[in-house]
Amino acid sequence: MSLGMRRTLGALTTLVLLAACADETQTTAPPAPLDRDDLPREDVKSGYEFLTRDTQNLQDDDFANPGFLWVDRGRDLFNAIEAGASVSCASCHDGDGVNLSMSAATHPKIDPASGELVNLEGRVNLCRERYQSLPPLAYESENLLSLTAYVAHQSRGAPMSVAIDDAVAAAYQAGRDYFFTRKGQLNLACSQCHDDHWGAKLRGDTISQGHSNGFPTYRLEWQTLGSLHRRFQDCDIGVRAEPFEAGADIYVALELYLAARASGLEIETPAVRR
Repeated sequence: MSLGMRRTLGALTTLVLLAACADETQTTAPPAPLDRDDLPREDVKSGYEFLTRDTQNLQDDDFANPGFLWVDRGRDLFNAIEAGASVSCASCHDGDGVNLSMSAATHPKIDPASGELVNLEGRVNLCRERYQSLPPLAYESENLLSLTAYVAHQSRGAPMSVAIDDAVAAAYQAGRDYFFTRKGQLNLACSQCHDDHWGAKLRGDTISQGHSNGFPTYRLEWQTLGSLHRRFQDCDIGVRAEPFEAGADIYVALELYLAARASGLEIETPAVRR
Protein backbone atom coordinates (compact mmCIF):
# COMPACT_ATOMS: atom_id res chain seq x y z
CA MET A 1 0.00 0.00 0.00
CA SER A 2 1.37 3.39 -1.01
CA LEU A 3 2.08 6.18 1.47
CA GLY A 4 -0.66 8.25 -0.16
CA MET A 5 -3.20 5.47 0.24
CA ARG A 6 -2.26 4.92 3.90
CA ARG A 7 -2.80 8.63 4.49
CA THR A 8 -6.16 8.47 2.69
CA LEU A 9 -7.30 5.50 4.78
CA GLY A 10 -6.18 7.17 7.99
CA ALA A 11 -7.89 10.44 7.09
CA LEU A 12 -11.12 8.74 6.10
CA THR A 13 -11.13 6.72 9.30
CA THR A 14 -11.03 10.03 11.16
CA LEU A 15 -13.92 11.26 9.01
CA VAL A 16 -16.02 8.27 10.11
CA LEU A 17 -16.09 9.79 13.60
CA LEU A 18 -17.22 13.12 12.15
CA ALA A 19 -19.90 11.48 10.04
CA ALA A 20 -21.15 9.37 12.93
CA CYS A 21 -21.56 12.50 15.05
CA ALA A 22 -23.38 14.29 12.23
CA ASP A 23 -25.72 11.36 11.44
CA GLU A 24 -26.78 9.02 14.21
CA THR A 25 -28.71 6.83 11.78
CA GLN A 26 -25.51 5.30 10.39
CA THR A 27 -26.00 1.60 9.67
CA THR A 28 -24.05 -1.28 8.23
CA ALA A 29 -27.12 -2.57 6.36
CA PRO A 30 -27.04 -2.56 2.53
CA PRO A 31 -26.98 1.16 1.73
CA ALA A 32 -29.60 3.19 -0.10
CA PRO A 33 -29.10 6.70 -1.47
CA LEU A 34 -29.31 9.30 1.27
CA ASP A 35 -32.34 11.57 1.00
CA ARG A 36 -30.32 14.76 0.62
CA ASP A 37 -30.32 17.99 -1.32
CA ASP A 38 -27.59 18.92 -3.78
CA LEU A 39 -24.97 21.52 -2.92
CA PRO A 40 -26.57 25.00 -3.08
CA ARG A 41 -25.48 26.87 -6.20
CA GLU A 42 -24.30 29.86 -4.20
CA ASP A 43 -21.88 27.64 -2.26
CA VAL A 44 -20.14 26.05 -5.26
CA LYS A 45 -16.36 26.57 -5.09
CA SER A 46 -13.52 25.12 -7.13
CA GLY A 47 -11.04 22.83 -5.42
CA TYR A 48 -8.52 25.59 -6.12
CA GLU A 49 -10.11 27.62 -3.30
CA PHE A 50 -9.15 24.96 -0.75
CA LEU A 51 -5.47 24.74 -1.69
CA THR A 52 -2.57 26.33 0.15
CA ARG A 53 -1.21 29.51 -1.38
CA ASP A 54 1.94 27.64 -2.49
CA THR A 55 -0.09 25.04 -4.39
CA GLN A 56 -2.24 27.73 -5.97
CA ASN A 57 0.93 29.49 -7.12
CA LEU A 58 2.20 26.25 -8.64
CA GLN A 59 -1.01 25.85 -10.65
CA ASP A 60 -1.03 29.49 -11.73
CA ASP A 61 2.52 29.40 -13.13
CA ASP A 62 2.33 27.83 -16.59
CA PHE A 63 6.08 27.32 -16.57
CA ALA A 64 6.27 25.61 -13.16
CA ASN A 65 2.96 23.71 -13.32
CA PRO A 66 4.03 20.07 -13.91
CA GLY A 67 0.76 19.28 -15.67
CA PHE A 68 2.03 21.15 -18.72
CA LEU A 69 4.46 18.31 -19.39
CA TRP A 70 1.40 16.24 -20.41
CA VAL A 71 -0.24 19.13 -22.24
CA ASP A 72 2.91 19.61 -24.33
CA ARG A 73 3.18 15.88 -25.02
CA GLY A 74 -0.49 15.85 -25.97
CA ARG A 75 0.06 18.69 -28.44
CA ASP A 76 2.74 16.64 -30.18
CA LEU A 77 0.47 13.58 -30.32
CA PHE A 78 -2.43 15.70 -31.57
CA ASN A 79 -0.40 16.95 -34.51
CA ALA A 80 1.36 13.70 -35.37
CA ILE A 81 0.14 11.06 -37.83
CA GLU A 82 0.44 7.83 -35.87
CA ALA A 83 1.66 4.69 -37.62
CA GLY A 84 -1.36 2.97 -39.16
CA ALA A 85 -3.34 6.20 -39.56
CA SER A 86 -3.65 8.47 -42.57
CA VAL A 87 -4.61 11.61 -40.65
CA SER A 88 -3.74 13.30 -37.38
CA CYS A 89 -6.19 14.73 -34.84
CA ALA A 90 -5.20 18.18 -36.10
CA SER A 91 -6.30 17.22 -39.61
CA CYS A 92 -9.91 17.51 -38.43
CA HIS A 93 -9.66 20.06 -35.67
CA ASP A 94 -7.23 22.69 -36.97
CA GLY A 95 -8.16 25.50 -39.30
CA ASP A 96 -11.81 25.16 -40.31
CA GLY A 97 -12.21 21.95 -38.31
CA VAL A 98 -14.24 21.29 -35.18
CA ASN A 99 -13.46 23.81 -32.45
CA LEU A 100 -12.27 22.32 -29.15
CA SER A 101 -12.74 25.36 -26.93
CA MET A 102 -15.84 23.92 -25.20
CA SER A 103 -15.06 20.20 -25.41
CA ALA A 104 -14.05 19.66 -21.78
CA ALA A 105 -16.79 22.01 -20.57
CA THR A 106 -19.59 20.06 -22.27
CA HIS A 107 -18.53 16.43 -21.66
CA PRO A 108 -19.76 13.87 -20.75
CA LYS A 109 -22.38 13.99 -23.47
CA ILE A 110 -24.29 11.62 -25.75
CA ASP A 111 -22.42 10.40 -28.81
CA PRO A 112 -24.98 10.79 -31.62
CA ALA A 113 -23.72 7.80 -33.62
CA SER A 114 -23.88 5.25 -30.81
CA GLY A 115 -26.33 6.86 -28.42
CA GLU A 116 -23.85 6.20 -25.59
CA LEU A 117 -22.78 8.65 -22.90
CA VAL A 118 -19.07 9.38 -23.36
CA ASN A 119 -16.58 11.48 -21.45
CA LEU A 120 -13.56 13.23 -22.93
CA GLU A 121 -11.37 10.10 -22.76
CA GLY A 122 -14.11 8.17 -24.51
CA ARG A 123 -14.40 10.85 -27.19
CA VAL A 124 -10.66 10.72 -27.89
CA ASN A 125 -10.86 6.96 -28.29
CA LEU A 126 -13.96 7.13 -30.51
CA CYS A 127 -12.16 9.56 -32.80
CA ARG A 128 -9.16 7.24 -32.98
CA GLU A 129 -11.31 4.27 -33.95
CA ARG A 130 -13.66 6.04 -36.37
CA TYR A 131 -11.42 8.50 -38.16
CA GLN A 132 -7.89 7.16 -37.75
CA SER A 133 -8.51 3.39 -37.78
CA LEU A 134 -6.47 3.12 -34.58
CA PRO A 135 -7.13 1.07 -31.45
CA PRO A 136 -8.42 2.82 -28.31
CA LEU A 137 -5.87 3.90 -25.72
CA ALA A 138 -5.94 2.40 -22.23
CA TYR A 139 -7.11 4.51 -19.32
CA GLU A 140 -4.20 6.07 -17.41
CA SER A 141 -1.84 5.40 -20.31
CA GLU A 142 0.53 8.29 -20.90
CA ASN A 143 -0.81 8.89 -24.41
CA LEU A 144 -4.46 9.08 -23.36
CA LEU A 145 -3.67 11.29 -20.38
CA SER A 146 -1.60 13.55 -22.61
CA LEU A 147 -4.20 13.84 -25.37
CA THR A 148 -6.99 14.43 -22.87
CA ALA A 149 -4.94 17.03 -21.00
CA TYR A 150 -4.19 18.87 -24.27
CA VAL A 151 -7.83 18.81 -25.41
CA ALA A 152 -9.13 19.84 -21.98
CA HIS A 153 -6.59 22.66 -21.85
CA GLN A 154 -8.22 24.16 -24.96
CA SER A 155 -11.28 24.75 -22.75
CA ARG A 156 -9.37 26.42 -19.92
CA GLY A 157 -11.46 29.32 -18.65
CA ALA A 158 -14.70 28.02 -20.18
CA PRO A 159 -17.59 27.46 -17.71
CA MET A 160 -18.68 23.88 -17.16
CA SER A 161 -22.00 23.49 -18.96
CA VAL A 162 -23.03 19.87 -19.56
CA ALA A 163 -26.48 19.33 -21.03
CA ILE A 164 -28.92 17.56 -18.70
CA ASP A 165 -31.91 16.46 -20.75
CA ASP A 166 -34.04 13.37 -21.28
CA ALA A 167 -31.25 11.60 -23.15
CA VAL A 168 -28.97 11.61 -20.10
CA ALA A 169 -31.57 11.67 -17.32
CA ALA A 170 -31.06 8.04 -16.30
CA ALA A 171 -27.27 8.36 -16.23
CA TYR A 172 -27.48 11.62 -14.29
CA GLN A 173 -29.70 9.99 -11.67
CA ALA A 174 -27.39 6.96 -11.44
CA GLY A 175 -24.40 9.24 -10.89
CA ARG A 176 -26.26 11.28 -8.28
CA ASP A 177 -27.36 8.12 -6.47
CA TYR A 178 -23.76 6.92 -6.38
CA PHE A 179 -22.64 10.23 -4.89
CA PHE A 180 -25.22 10.04 -2.09
CA THR A 181 -25.00 6.28 -1.37
CA ARG A 182 -23.00 4.96 1.57
CA LYS A 183 -20.49 2.36 0.48
CA GLY A 184 -17.56 0.29 1.66
CA GLN A 185 -16.58 -0.97 5.08
CA LEU A 186 -16.47 2.62 6.35
CA ASN A 187 -20.09 3.08 5.22
CA LEU A 188 -19.51 6.57 3.82
CA ALA A 189 -21.07 8.42 0.90
CA CYS A 190 -19.17 10.90 -1.26
CA SER A 191 -21.57 13.58 -0.05
CA GLN A 192 -20.57 13.11 3.58
CA CYS A 193 -17.11 14.43 2.75
CA HIS A 194 -17.82 16.89 -0.02
CA ASP A 195 -21.21 18.30 1.02
CA ASP A 196 -21.34 17.89 4.79
CA HIS A 197 -17.74 18.70 5.70
CA TRP A 198 -16.28 20.83 2.91
CA GLY A 199 -14.01 23.50 4.31
CA ALA A 200 -13.32 21.45 7.45
CA LYS A 201 -9.83 20.31 8.33
CA LEU A 202 -9.01 16.64 7.98
CA ARG A 203 -5.55 16.29 9.49
CA GLY A 204 -3.43 18.65 7.40
CA ASP A 205 -5.88 18.99 4.51
CA THR A 206 -8.94 21.10 3.87
CA ILE A 207 -11.84 19.07 2.50
CA SER A 208 -12.92 20.35 -0.91
CA GLN A 209 -16.31 20.02 -2.60
CA GLY A 210 -14.96 17.34 -4.94
CA HIS A 211 -15.48 19.16 -8.24
CA SER A 212 -14.10 17.87 -11.53
CA ASN A 213 -13.19 21.09 -13.36
CA GLY A 214 -9.42 20.55 -13.19
CA PHE A 215 -9.09 17.02 -14.55
CA PRO A 216 -6.89 15.51 -15.79
CA THR A 217 -5.08 16.84 -12.74
CA TYR A 218 -1.54 16.73 -11.41
CA ARG A 219 -1.87 15.49 -7.82
CA LEU A 220 1.05 16.04 -5.49
CA GLU A 221 0.06 12.81 -3.73
CA TRP A 222 0.47 10.87 -6.99
CA GLN A 223 3.48 12.84 -8.26
CA THR A 224 1.94 12.49 -11.73
CA LEU A 225 -1.06 13.44 -13.82
CA GLY A 226 -4.19 11.33 -13.40
CA SER A 227 -7.74 11.06 -14.65
CA LEU A 228 -10.92 11.75 -12.73
CA HIS A 229 -11.69 8.03 -12.73
CA ARG A 230 -8.41 7.33 -10.99
CA ARG A 231 -9.57 9.75 -8.30
CA PHE A 232 -12.91 7.90 -8.07
CA GLN A 233 -11.02 4.66 -7.58
CA ASP A 234 -8.88 6.20 -4.83
CA CYS A 235 -11.99 7.43 -3.02
CA ASP A 236 -13.72 4.06 -3.28
CA ILE A 237 -10.63 2.28 -1.99
CA GLY A 238 -10.35 4.91 0.75
CA VAL A 239 -13.78 3.95 2.14
CA ARG A 240 -12.84 0.29 1.61
CA ALA A 241 -15.26 -0.30 -1.24
CA GLU A 242 -14.46 -2.31 -4.36
CA PRO A 243 -13.55 0.19 -7.09
CA PHE A 244 -14.86 -0.06 -10.63
CA GLU A 245 -12.60 -0.11 -13.67
CA ALA A 246 -11.70 3.28 -15.07
CA GLY A 247 -14.14 4.00 -17.87
CA ALA A 248 -16.97 2.00 -16.27
CA ASP A 249 -20.47 3.25 -17.05
CA ILE A 250 -21.17 4.11 -13.40
CA TYR A 251 -18.04 6.27 -13.23
CA VAL A 252 -19.03 8.08 -16.44
CA ALA A 253 -22.48 8.64 -14.89
CA LEU A 254 -20.86 9.97 -11.70
CA GLU A 255 -18.67 12.23 -13.85
CA LEU A 256 -21.81 13.61 -15.52
CA TYR A 257 -23.43 14.34 -12.16
CA LEU A 258 -20.29 16.06 -10.87
CA ALA A 259 -20.00 18.12 -14.06
CA ALA A 260 -23.59 19.31 -13.63
CA ARG A 261 -22.97 19.94 -9.93
CA ALA A 262 -20.00 22.15 -10.87
CA SER A 263 -21.92 24.08 -13.52
CA GLY A 264 -20.41 27.51 -14.05
CA LEU A 265 -16.99 26.70 -12.61
CA GLU A 266 -14.19 27.38 -15.07
CA ILE A 267 -12.11 24.57 -16.57
CA GLU A 268 -8.64 24.73 -14.96
CA THR A 269 -6.81 21.91 -16.76
CA PRO A 270 -4.07 21.23 -15.97
CA ALA A 271 -4.98 21.87 -12.34
CA VAL A 272 -2.72 20.98 -9.43
CA ARG A 273 -4.25 19.36 -6.39
CA ARG A 274 -2.94 17.93 -3.12
